[in-house]
Amino acid sequence: MGFQDYRLDGYYDEMFSAPGEPRESTRTLFQILDALPAEEIAARRQAAERAFLHLGITFNVYGDKRGMEKIFPFDILPRVIEESEWEGVERGLKQRLQALNMFLDDVYHEQRILADKVVPRAVVENSLGYCKPCKGIRPPLGVWCHISGTDLVRDGKGVFTVLEDNLRCPSGVSYVLGNRAVMKRTFPRIFEAVEPRPVDDYSSRLLETLQSLAPWSDSPRVALLTPGMYNSAYFEHCFLAQQMGVELVTGADLRVRDGMVYMRTTSGYLRIDVLYRRIDDDFLDPKEFRPESVLGVAGLMDAYRRGKVALVNAPGTGVADDKVVYAYLPKMIKYYLGEDAILPNVETWVGHEPADLVYIMENLGKLVIKTAEGSGGYGVLIGPHADQSTLETWRKRVAENPSGYIAQTTLSLSRSPVLVDGAWEGRHIDLRPFALFGKSIYILPGGLTRVALRKGSLVVNSSQGGGSKDTWVVPTPRRGSPIFRDGAIAAAAI
Repeated sequence: MGFQDYRLDGYYDEMFSAPGEPRESTRTLFQILDALPAEEIAARRQAAERAFLHLGITFNVYGDKRGMEKIFPFDILPRVIEESEWEGVERGLKQRLQALNMFLDDVYHEQRILADKVVPRAVVENSLGYCKPCKGIRPPLGVWCHISGTDLVRDGKGVFTVLEDNLRCPSGVSYVLGNRAVMKRTFPRIFEAVEPRPVDDYSSRLLETLQSLAPWSDSPRVALLTPGMYNSAYFEHCFLAQQMGVELVTGADLRVRDGMVYMRTTSGYLRIDVLYRRIDDDFLDPKEFRPESVLGVAGLMDAYRRGKVALVNAPGTGVADDKVVYAYLPKMIKYYLGEDAILPNVETWVGHEPADLVYIMENLGKLVIKTAEGSGGYGVLIGPHADQSTLETWRKRVAENPSGYIAQTTLSLSRSPVLVDGAWEGRHIDLRPFALFGKSIYILPGGLTRVALRKGSLVVNSSQGGGSKDTWVVPTPRRGSPIFRDGAIAAAAI
């Protein structure tokens, strides 16, 4: 099954530098797949799908008449990133997380960055993610964003660019681990030959990070708080709890007594030192947030303030997720670290700035418009793909609430070959690397490559038809030499 009919269509391609010419880091992978017959590729794809089914790797789609629980779509061709390039991404992510953590600590305490007008006060205090009950709180180790997933894209020149930050309850790392497990089953000999950097130790590193946040205990007890089986990421909650060997709990399983959090068990109540919560701030504590919430625990925030329990991620991190705050990240990095941003932002205009608003209104059909609080690929207008009626509807929305919108330049997202109906076709992709922030920052090599499986689509979210690929960080090859060991090509193709 060859790549002879594969088209680049003018996009930056992750596998090919020119038509029919694979990149140095993908050359051997190309040769293996190009030599395999179509029947063999199809058989391995079916084997991968069966593995996903048996492993129970699913996600939930709300309101889908065909059924809520879906097997996560997976493409068998991995996305390859050279180590030399990954090192720059890793440095950029660490820099960004350091600045974001300093920003979060600042806005809930001294608010220097607001007083110095580097970030407008109204941007922070009007954000739905700004949590007033968190003012004055000092989280363990001074860390607010313990677990993050930063969305990156490549532009038309192949430069990695930050699309958005995810610091509240970032999801998707279970698919990274699941993808790798399935790829090892599907192409075992390729792994023996190419040796991509491993991701298997993420769960143990996650547990170590969580336990480090409870210095008051020699053996901290950790639990994962889930909203329940109807949540879109419930598979991930179960998976991570099982991998770490910790209890999966709902709010109904927990109680706050004497300022401490306890878990109900068949043998009585046991104290919880660290709660990895996968529910939003609004539902954490009915005493301080939504009084009707049955997902959280009454008194949880008081226990957190007293330093009797660690919450991960810390409540209040959502303000750093805000799409308007995102526009100020380069200034934030300069302000706190005295450095230029290693990873650039997408060029962004914010509706509350008069000059930016004029530009947005004059160029609506050329831009991507996003609601400040949107997520999951919803609340987005892709101007070049919209008809006139849709553009006018959005024009009215932005005019009525300028502060609720940002605009970004339309990127020519990179593409990667994807197996579609027995042939290789280019599809747009992004990348979500995951980071753990405890005593130090750890970046999981690679991350989740999401694929817009619909032809021409730029939306990679699983709820809107997206899928994923395994992501390999591989040794940077010397020019003209393969990344595989001698003799591995023929062996890997067997």
